[in-house]
Order: sequence, then C-alpha cells, then structure tokens
Amino acid sequence: MFAADREHGNHAVVGYPPTMSLAEKQQLLIQRLQIIEDPQERLAAIVSRGKKWPAPAEEQRTDAHRVAGCVSRVWLVGHVENARCHFQMDADSPLVKGLVALLCELYDGATAAEIVSVEPEIFRELGLERQLSPTRLNGLAGVRHAIRAFAESCLQS
Repeated sequence: MFAADREHGNHAVVGYPPTMSLAEKQQLLIQRLQIIEDPQERLAAIVSRGKKWPAPAEEQRTDAHRVAGCVSRVWLVGHVENARCHFQMDADSPLVKGLVALLCELYDGATAAEIVSVEPEIFRELGLERQLSPTRLNGLAGVRHAIRAFAESCLQS
C-alpha cells in the first residue's frame, strides 16, 4: 500500500520521485490514504506513520521550536539541504504526532517557494476535517503557519 519507508540521514524517505511537484505529491499522498476506506483505520495508519517520522534531538525541543496554537506540545525543526526544505517533528499526543507528520511528509523535500504557494488539501480530501475537533484543526493551522514561516524565511535569506 505505502512505499517502503526507510531512514536516510535525518529524513524519512517515503518513495516520492525528486522531480514530483508538491501538488502531485499531495495528490499521491491523498490517493495512498484514500485506499483505507474506514475512517478509524485511516487515522490509525496516520498515527503509525507519525511514529516513523524523524524527531528533533532533545536539545532542539525548546520554546523556539515549539509550535504556537497547539494544545499538545509540538516541536517543529526545519533545515535546508540542496535547496530543499526538510522537517523533523515531535508531539506529546500520538494522534497529533501523526497529523503533524502528515504535514511534514507533504512538505519535506519541497522548495521554499512551493511550500509557500501550496496549501494542504489533504485533511479536507481525506474527510479528517469532519473527524477532528476545532481545537485540533486550529493546532494543525498553527503547524502549517510554522512550516510556511520557515519557508518564507528561507526565501528572504
């Protein structure tokens, strides 16, 4: 169902061709998760993927990397390698960790310009907006804001 996950340096490589646009990657990710028809099983798969995503080092779990607007504690660390943005993340809640990992998976490996210009449609397309509380959706908007802010800072430097 999913491409084989494997660790590569500090990034999880999840079987996306490097030439794939961010919009194409989002559609592929949506298709891969839509295969799971049962909403609870889909959420379980998302939680499982969160366990595999690289977490920041303990010394990076600081207020500077903490995402504002999340009820659960969420840390997001971005860096650029070969003009591509990469993200590490962690969260206290397994569900939140899975949802944040989904955003990180979407944007990981994209250029800063792509990250700024492509909004996540994945939660709406998978019906997760109907399953998640307004508080969780607010937190995810905070994560998207943090990812966008990192990309914008890359464009300015």
